[in-house]
Amino acid sequence: MEIPLFPLSSVLLPYGQVPLQIFEQRYLDLVRSCMKSDSGFGVVWIRSGSEVAGTSNYSLELGKYGTYARIVDWNQLPNGLLGVTIEGREVFALGDTRTSDSSQMYGEANFRPQREPAALIPGWSQLADVLRGLETHPHVQRMNLDIDYDNAWQVGYTLIQLLPLEEHVKYELLGAESLEVMMDALDSTLNEISG
Repeated sequence: MEIPLFPLSSVLLPYGQVPLQIFEQRYLDLVRSCMKSDSGFGVVWIRSGSEVAGTSNYSLELGKYGTYARIVDWNQLPNGLLGVTIEGREVFALGDTRTSDSSQMYGEANFRPQREPAALIPGWSQLADVLRGLETHPHVQRMNLDIDYDNAWQVGYTLIQLLPLEEHVKYELLGAESLEVMMDALDSTLNEISG
């Protein structure tokens, strides 16, 4: 299935929310189209290169997978630009890409099977505790997240999105093939951070 793409220098995960400032015409058109058709777009991580159209370095190396996103809020920013908040939904593998005459990127998205909610096992309880602690932070409170602590996928993805991890680490965790692999890697990463 071909979907419009929004390359970013940051990784979006399912359940994660990211505010964007929209100023390029191609992305204004994308937002308008998505809001009109009640559809979303693919957010893919820029591994290297620049995503600003018209620059001399308009060559991108995109990640091999990304997250389908929906617009959940929008407003006019103090600088007069359009602000949107997007929320990650489903993970997809990225196939062939193309760029339209208007510089909008499109890609072939092969969606992974829907992740069914899975129980949080006792070995992962410290991850839920860290997430509960993050929820008390004013920035996170402003996001009004509705976290289902009985769904280990949501706990893991939300924690990855909120933690100050390097983008390549978030990308690797997004690509985990199973919940166990993702949660164990996240647990190891947290142990490294905390010393």
